[in-house]
Amino acid sequence: AQELEKIALSDEYFIQRKLYPNVDFYTGVIYRAMGFPTDMFPVLFCIPRMAGWLAHWNETLDDPELKIVRPRQNYIGSGKRSYLDMDVRKEHDFQLESTVSNRQKRRESAVIIQ
Repeated sequence: AQELEKIALSDEYFIQRKLYPNVDFYTGVIYRAMGFPTDMFPVLFCIPRMAGWLAHWNETLDDPELKIVRPRQNYIGSGKRSYLDMDVRKEHDFQLESTVSNRQKRRESAVIIQ
């Protein structure tokens, strides 16, 4: 795990984007060593977080002054844009389908630990 961290921290992709390995990085290495398939990683990452999420939810229920909990959302995208109704749009001959499944893409991008 420490060797992978050194590689990640010296990789130009990570440096340019200011990306750093987090706890899930190390947990993923451990899960892989334990033999869990990578498709199970998201579920395994969520299971320990559930206690915290549920505790937070429970606290919001117990607080009489707190009626609605929403994260702050500030839209910073484009302003008003033109819109064409679906009936007016031209049809296209192309299909937006991938020949490779997402599962296969994840498998191909996974780090093999020997």
